[in-house]
Amino acid sequence: MARAKRGNFNVFGHHTRCVPGVADLFILVALFLLGALAGNVVSLVFVAILGQSAGMEYGMIVSYPLMFIFPMMWAAGRSRRNAMTGYGTQLDNDHFAPLGGLKAALVVMLGTLAAGFCCDAVNSLLPAMPKWLEDILKGMTSGKFWINFICVSLFAPFFEEWLCRGMVLRGLLGHGVRPWLAIVVSALFFAVIHMNPWQAIPAFVLGLLFGYVYYRTGSLKLTMLMHFTNNTIALVLGHIDSLKDAQSWMDVMGQWYWPGFAASALILILAVRAFLRVETPAKGNFDVVPPMFAE
Repeated sequence: MARAKRGNFNVFGHHTRCVPGVADLFILVALFLLGALAGNVVSLVFVAILGQSAGMEYGMIVSYPLMFIFPMMWAAGRSRRNAMTGYGTQLDNDHFAPLGGLKAALVVMLGTLAAGFCCDAVNSLLPAMPKWLEDILKGMTSGKFWINFICVSLFAPFFEEWLCRGMVLRGLLGHGVRPWLAIVVSALFFAVIHMNPWQAIPAFVLGLLFGYVYYRTGSLKLTMLMHFTNNTIALVLGHIDSLKDAQSWMDVMGQWYWPGFAASALILILAVRAFLRVETPAKGNFDVVPPMFAE
């Protein structure tokens, strides 16, 4: 049991023996949608008590983690049932050699910022976002900063990385799915849970990068850091008055956008290449956790 906890946050230790297969992805989606429905009900209750603006803000603190509670309960139950006889794989590892943890963290943060900047060009090709959706998204990044920070910068990286990389990608790799296909499927899963194309497209691109880093390192800490970096930058920019009306980086940078795009693409390529040097361990890069009574 000691090995099951090594290198993991405590909560991750409860899920090591849940290694979802392809069919289980539909269960995870269904449970996530059930949680989203429950979260919407909670938000409506907060709105009824506190009013529209305050209710939506404070309700998010409860409704957001509620979306993930059913998948987490299912995964914990599956892991407990497999504890006696089933093998599992660690959700979080520190396979950073030869980069080292600090250098790996710096590289993924730069790569995330570069990927997010490049996604802006793709989003500019989409039709205008509906006003109601724009208002919702702005509300997530322009209300009380501390509430936004908890939901956008802390909850989202933790819960979404647990689900999309820790469960979906790790599970597919554990069932022998080819790494490139597992990364693509997990990125699609990441895109789908955002439930709109204006977020789904950059989520898919970022999901590919997050998935690649997770495959090479097995580190949820790194992918959470990447997710935190992307979301916190968006949050901070949403609180800068001069940028609130900008629809994209093109609006902000004008003719300098495309040189910035080229520089970002180069940084992204170099970041990806840096992780080609990481010594990916055997067995899909995750330490195997034996059954409780394995000899």
